[in-house]
Amino acid sequence: MLEDDITLITVPGWGGSGPQHWQTLWERNYPLALRVEQDDWLYPDSRAWVAGIERTVQQVEGKWLLVAHSLGCHATLLWWQTLSLLQQRRVKGLLLVAPPALPISADYARASGELAADMPLPQFSGFSEVSRSRPTAPTLLVASRNDPSCDYAESERMAVLWACRLVDAGACGHLGVASGVRDWPQGQRLLQWLMLV
Repeated sequence: MLEDDITLITVPGWGGSGPQHWQTLWERNYPLALRVEQDDWLYPDSRAWVAGIERTVQQVEGKWLLVAHSLGCHATLLWWQTLSLLQQRRVKGLLLVAPPALPISADYARASGELAADMPLPQFSGFSEVSRSRPTAPTLLVASRNDPSCDYAESERMAVLWACRLVDAGACGHLGVASGVRDWPQGQRLLQWLMLV
């Protein structure tokens, strides 16, 4: 692998990304792609999720372009805080898609369909408030106007807090399979922009 090669690192959100999720479809079509795997997708702990990202990026040389969805966005920003200046230079860009408002409400967690009725609600340990990280790598936050996990005004607040560009995706729910988003051409254009910038 060349030093300038860019590896696409997908960072799924709570529950992971299934076979029809746009992250999975992108992984199949991009020659250098690697998914962050977590030991526990349903009962997340921020320290464990950050460690999962770090394990994944250390498997590859060259540059990293992280594409995170939902809770994976918050884990990615917490991971950024752990990086040395040398590591930060390896990050080509961050594409943060549909980060939920924090803390995650019990109503949203139950309505998501990720948990069976008899399963206890997760505590989302370490995800109680939005990170104040300000990545120096080019960063895009993509938000939907009708995301049940986050009001658009909160997405605007996060974009200001993270000093990144906010991209209005229109009315696309939580920008996942349930919203009818498949290979997501708009997102692919944003990905290409980050690769070239």
